[in-house]
Amino acid sequence: MTYSIGIDFGTGSGRAFLIDTDNGQVVAKYIKPYTHGTIERALHGKKIPHSFALQNGNDYMEVIEEGIPNIMEQAQVAPDEVVGIGIDFTSSTVIFTDDQLTPIHNLPGFEDNPHAYVKLWKHHGAHKEADLLFQTALANKNRWLGYYGYNVSSEWMIPKIMEVMNQAPEVMEVTDNIMEAGDWIVNKLTGDNVRSNCGLGFKSFWEEESGFHYDLFDKVDENLSQVVKNKVDAPIVKIGETVGTLDPAMAEKLGLSPNTKVSPFIIDAHSSLLGIGSEQDKQMTMVIGTSTCHLMLNEKQHEVPGISGSVKGAIIPELYAYEAGQSAVGDLFEYVVKQTPKEYMDEAEQQGISIFELLNNKVKDQLPGESGLIALDWHNGNRSVLSDSNLTGCLFGLTLQTKHEEIYRAYLEATAFGTKMIMQQYQSWNMDVETVFACGGIPKKNPLMMDIYANVLNKKVTVIDSEFAPAIGAAILGAVCGGAHQSLNEAINAMKEPVLYEITPEEQKVKRYKKLFSAYKELHDIHGYKKARIMRNVNKLKES
Repeated sequence: MTYSIGIDFGTGSGRAFLIDTDNGQVVAKYIKPYTHGTIERALHGKKIPHSFALQNGNDYMEVIEEGIPNIMEQAQVAPDEVVGIGIDFTSSTVIFTDDQLTPIHNLPGFEDNPHAYVKLWKHHGAHKEADLLFQTALANKNRWLGYYGYNVSSEWMIPKIMEVMNQAPEVMEVTDNIMEAGDWIVNKLTGDNVRSNCGLGFKSFWEEESGFHYDLFDKVDENLSQVVKNKVDAPIVKIGETVGTLDPAMAEKLGLSPNTKVSPFIIDAHSSLLGIGSEQDKQMTMVIGTSTCHLMLNEKQHEVPGISGSVKGAIIPELYAYEAGQSAVGDLFEYVVKQTPKEYMDEAEQQGISIFELLNNKVKDQLPGESGLIALDWHNGNRSVLSDSNLTGCLFGLTLQTKHEEIYRAYLEATAFGTKMIMQQYQSWNMDVETVFACGGIPKKNPLMMDIYANVLNKKVTVIDSEFAPAIGAAILGAVCGGAHQSLNEAINAMKEPVLYEITPEEQKVKRYKKLFSAYKELHDIHGYKKARIMRNVNKLKES
């Protein structure tokens, strides 16, 4: 019997799983919230811009160094029975290090410099740099943008690098390596300095055939190409391949064999497709958590406006992986719950249920549109299809009779409408959607939300019985590189997570949601395109 370890680095915590390579059974798990959390608003008591979202890289190593010995102790497994390790990570989460892979924020004199810290995926401080990249590409007749959805996001790596170049040259001066945090973990484990094709392809203007788009970088900043060549570029390892074995000192520290193989890192949402067994075209997978990623596979590469990119072999070898997404989903619901009146809190406590359960119970029998509310779910900007991190959320139809639970349901519906915008965008560009999967803790716990999605999308939604699909996917990659399975498809079929439930759309609800979606789309276009300047002008007051 052999095992693999899947380590899933999410937005708020890291999770280490020991998985049986024969059947995908979770043998042991360890979950650790990051010690420093997400650094927003202030760093060591000093205010930082509202668009910043930073983390401390030491927190990630704590997950590794505490988590792996813990799961090995739980399972009482021999070190040589663990054949491989896979890593998945939020992206684009960017770390700056010295030549010893030490994060710059650990160096003397940089403890209070926000630009020395990890820039989390939802860090939007580089929006000016992203706009410069975009406008430069537009001036050159959209060159470079076709396979990136004809947009540039401030969440991507290159804008974040430019941000540090412009705002903190002192950090850039002492930086030897810039990489995705997932690559950093892999490099710390192996002692190598490599990059994953998944992270670079989706977030860094890199293509397998041509490499980095240095011709674009040269037009944007005369120093950018040199920074990328010297600090980012490194040997590439593809998904499904092996980086190498554990560094002996790291193996001893973790209680593993130095013969344990390590897989290249994969983006967390992408890893979920492996974990649930979505490995064919015409399948759209919603990985629903703090944000949502909408992923598809296709035999061909299409230029789909408004998505986050398409990369060959970034999930399944020989298939193109497509990514789109919504920037606020789980954290949007959390935001609404935080506004819950005290009497609701008391009611939930009396019933012995959570606030989410209480709100779901209060609105589960409402017909679509019964509240008269429509929301725009842009509280953390819009990733797809508007690709504008500066957009803000709106709620329409409020009256003096509006109840808190109705606002909650309006936001559930808004995220479903946003998903439909993305699905229709895929469909408009020659990508059929026949099957819809949902995975993550939210769909597992919230059938009401999935019922709304099924009727808004007018598609049967298959919910997978796992809130840890990314970790399972990472473990599948570890099993393949460790030799437990001969191919990725074989490993997926043996280790994927089972179906929990399915929801089929109902004709009456579909008809009502069709009318609501039409209204949503009109408001979406007005505030996202035609009159977006209104809220931009208001936000300028906040920034000043």
